[in-house]
Amino acid sequence: MATIARILAPNPGLYTGPGTNTYIVSSGGEALVIDPGPVIASHKLEIVAALEGLIPVGVVATHTHPDHAPMANPLAVTLEVPVYGYQDGPSFSPDIRLDDGDEVGFGSEAITAIHTPGHTSDHLCFRVGDVLLTGDHIMGGSTVVIEDAAAYLDSLYLVRDLGVARLEPGHGDAIDDAGAAINEYIEHRMEREQQVLAAVRGGAGTIGGIVDVVYEGIPVGLREAAVQQVAVQLKKLFDDSAVWFEVGTAEERTEVRAR
Repeated sequence: MATIARILAPNPGLYTGPGTNTYIVSSGGEALVIDPGPVIASHKLEIVAALEGLIPVGVVATHTHPDHAPMANPLAVTLEVPVYGYQDGPSFSPDIRLDDGDEVGFGSEAITAIHTPGHTSDHLCFRVGDVLLTGDHIMGGSTVVIEDAAAYLDSLYLVRDLGVARLEPGHGDAIDDAGAAINEYIEHRMEREQQVLAAVRGGAGTIGGIVDVVYEGIPVGLREAAVQQVAVQLKKLFDDSAVWFEVGTAEERTEVRAR
């Protein structure tokens, strides 16, 4: 049975919560490091210290965002192990590319890659036993910024059907009732879609107007993200023939109308 240890990176913020969760997954004296995070010297030292008594066999990234992947290559050089990931990205280049269903072994266990696009197109979750390491697909105590609403919803259904018991997210605390948490995420996405559609049908004629209705009272620092998220949701509604707007634009003044 695999052992999972979490190390919190010192990068708290609006989008990272308390910081990025780095995981050391071990079995039979061998270990994988998952999501080593940004390049922070003190965090690298903590990861290396946590590997004492273990033989590292790989460094893995769930996706290429700067709070998850940039430490992967320099850490792998230090540990003399390969880097695993879906594809190249900013400050990240995997030695071995993973696709849906691929496995990476350690000791007598293996993690299985689950391709879960939506947050990003390159996002992977990793299953080990009855646990799913979710990266940014699902977070503890927060919803997720997405770039493709339809793909994200499909990926939520995919991980729900895995039937895992616990989620270990890229940010926030572990989630013990995996099924309930995933269903809450699905309900949230469907509710947000209906809120956006209702705002358009209620007379909100721009993305900014929809944000005013759907994200009423949002902190100023998060408004730009809200504009982007409304545009992402509108793209799905456009594909569903529910609204019209200029696909590919995400500005306050971008016009929207119901079909």
